[in-house]
Amino acid sequence: MRKKRKNKFHHKIIPFLLGLGFVLLGLIFVWVSTFKIPDLENFEERKIQQSTKIYDRTGEVLLYDLHQNIKRRVVPLEEISRNIKNATVAIEDAEFYEHRGVRPLAFLRAVLTNLKDLEFSQGGSTITQQVIKNSILTSEKKISRKIKEWVLALKIEKEMTKDEILALYLNEVPYGGSIYGVEEASQSFFGKSSKDLRLSESTYLAALPQAPTFYSPYGNNRDKLEERKNLVLFRMLEEGFITEKEYKEAREEIVPFRQREDVGIKAPHFVFYVIEELESLYGKRALEEEGFKVITSLDYSLQEKAEEIVKKFALENKEKFNAENAGLVATSPQTGEILVMVGSRNYFDGEIDGNFNVTISQRQPGSAFKPFVYATAFSKGYTPETVVFDLQTQFSTTCTSEGTPLLGFDPESCYLPVNYDNVYRGPVTLRNALAQSLNIPSIKTLYLSGLKDSLQTAEKMGISTLSDINRYGLTLVLGGGEVSLLELTSAYSVFANEGKRNQQTAILKVEDSSGNLLQESNPSPVKVLDENIALTISDILSDNEARTPAFGASSLLYFPGKDVAVKTGTTNDYRDAWIIGYTPNIAVGAWAGNNDNSSMEKKVAGFIIAPLWNAFMNEILEVRPAPPFRGPKKERAEGLKPVLRGDWQGSEILLVDKRTGKPAADGAPPEETEERQTTSVHNILYWLDKNNPRGEKPQNPQADPQFKLWEKPVRDWVQKNRIIENLPLATPNLSSSL
Repeated sequence: MRKKRKNKFHHKIIPFLLGLGFVLLGLIFVWVSTFKIPDLENFEERKIQQSTKIYDRTGEVLLYDLHQNIKRRVVPLEEISRNIKNATVAIEDAEFYEHRGVRPLAFLRAVLTNLKDLEFSQGGSTITQQVIKNSILTSEKKISRKIKEWVLALKIEKEMTKDEILALYLNEVPYGGSIYGVEEASQSFFGKSSKDLRLSESTYLAALPQAPTFYSPYGNNRDKLEERKNLVLFRMLEEGFITEKEYKEAREEIVPFRQREDVGIKAPHFVFYVIEELESLYGKRALEEEGFKVITSLDYSLQEKAEEIVKKFALENKEKFNAENAGLVATSPQTGEILVMVGSRNYFDGEIDGNFNVTISQRQPGSAFKPFVYATAFSKGYTPETVVFDLQTQFSTTCTSEGTPLLGFDPESCYLPVNYDNVYRGPVTLRNALAQSLNIPSIKTLYLSGLKDSLQTAEKMGISTLSDINRYGLTLVLGGGEVSLLELTSAYSVFANEGKRNQQTAILKVEDSSGNLLQESNPSPVKVLDENIALTISDILSDNEARTPAFGASSLLYFPGKDVAVKTGTTNDYRDAWIIGYTPNIAVGAWAGNNDNSSMEKKVAGFIIAPLWNAFMNEILEVRPAPPFRGPKKERAEGLKPVLRGDWQGSEILLVDKRTGKPAADGAPPEETEERQTTSVHNILYWLDKNNPRGEKPQNPQADPQFKLWEKPVRDWVQKNRIIENLPLATPNLSSSL
């Protein structure tokens, strides 16, 4: 009985499901039949209507309209070089002449990727599909949109030839900014018609459409453009479009690009920095299609002043110091917002490669890296009053203190650095060493604080480019690593913000064409450095008295009556001059040098870049008055070891024999001994364990690999200056074992 009922149920449900399926298929068929090939005309008009607009922080100053000045020249396919046609097909759609508009296998791979990632970001698009996409102008990642795209691709393949489709693609594809179509790109980049493009030039153009802003020949990713150009060449070789000889010749050819034209843009370095960030967040098609309104963090009134100042002083530096370029960036410590970004003296100056943004390029910071090392030392228990010896010192353990390599070691391994002024001051406090930017004490401070921990401090504060500890040694404190001006300035903001870090941001708000909010900046400070250590660094870097011996009492680093912390940096080869300064409410970093990395005149940063920075700081302090820094909490000196409280003539309480004045033997009767206060001069490693400066004095300081190298110049200095030490009669002479 139950079996009969079950059979009746199957007899009813199966026809129902089949009928429902036919109805759904019919509806889908009707829906698909309504698809019309979109209007392929009026390309420029569609782009302009959906253009993304980028504003300053007020929302009133339009910095750039992505498609306001759209440029495109339509040419027939026969007037386009076969090189660019072949290069485009090779990199975009190698099966273009075989498929009928879609590639099922490519689609299947995309579906699997989408299912894995739970999003519809992969499309496996053919050139035909891309033509449809450019016409539909929608970046929705929906299955329905994808189906529509496939159907229309199949339809257009029936109505147009492959060459006609390829011509449409090449006349509409974006090549960066407002440049669309291969003819306009060829004229803009190379000053020639697309019919005359050589193989090497064609491969560069074919490399661009995937990410025109990122791969732009005018941006900071020329190395990545070179890699993709070589990939295009390799694909052309694989597909048989070129010979092995042509491949090698084109790969090695140096291709010059024309100077970028002024396209009616304000703060161009900043704008293209923002566009690249937007593309990474939303994709380049969304910027073309969604009509975004982007409110940035830029203070355009300050930007204008900064651009004027950078150009003025960079031109002066070219004459005075052989430093033809400069850059400047300003950020807000409380929010991380980028207020100013000037990437060169003139974005459109081709002689200096002005479109290259030096504020985000990686260069060695010189002594500007030192505050991170000192902050690490203070976190370990060292104090601003801690004394180290500023004496010329050999730091390589493969060499003697005189600089002779040990048996079997290369003389190049010796490391005997100098101070910038070739003057050595004897005992100095860490406060004075940092304020005066003394090299020898700073190298010793790095050894005391530890390379690994110093790198971690810098990373926590915002430096992302020093991740491989094996690349660095004690030269790190003199700027041996590479950082960007933007990240360095942002990291200094942590000092200004009393130990709290805000990620730097250039975008305050993004709205779509309907006014819907897509993203909004909300500062979320994270404590990455002890508050008192941050205040201590600010106290030192704003201490005009401490830096006076090196810079003078009325230097360009000093603003009477105002708290401004500042640090300069110059690389050993004089290729980079840096200065980073801040108040509690703004941080300003500036750089001077040459984009081709050639050396400047042998002057320290104070002469080269400080005048530019000072001029801008004076402007900014007018509109953003600097509140005073809070002073750090002072530690009581009682209980600290003498060397930690500024006493370079270390003292000890020793048990001596009353009769002889010599150190008492172990087990000597108490009535025959007495305690005596002694003073003696040694390097800091004699008095403390570098990993535990507040702990017990080392029993065997000579065990530290740097001890002998540091001790020899100290003992020589004591003898040369006839320093009197109060020692027991038989205290061992450490220098005899050095």
